[in-house]
Amino acid sequence: MKKAGPKKSAVALKYDPLNDAAPKIIAKGHGSIAEKIIEIAREAGIPIKEQSDLVEVLSKLDLYSEIPPETYVIVAKILAWVYELNKKAEG
Repeated sequence: MKKAGPKKSAVALKYDPLNDAAPKIIAKGHGSIAEKIIEIAREAGIPIKEQSDLVEVLSKLDLYSEIPPETYVIVAKILAWVYELNKKAEG
């Protein structure tokens, strides 16, 4: 019998610096829901960054809640990576 691997997990964040104090969780899920979140992001051209430790922490939070302060540094690094990708795509 083949042993199943770990279920895929995904968390989607949204950040509007004009209206939000911190990024918010707008989608989260495991298994087929995670796959759908990733599929929708890819179709929309949204960059995807794999960070399993961060996903584990954020997936425990409620939808539409702001990320906790202890995740600010890693999320800021991911946002900087996204901004850099966007800048390269434009230029």
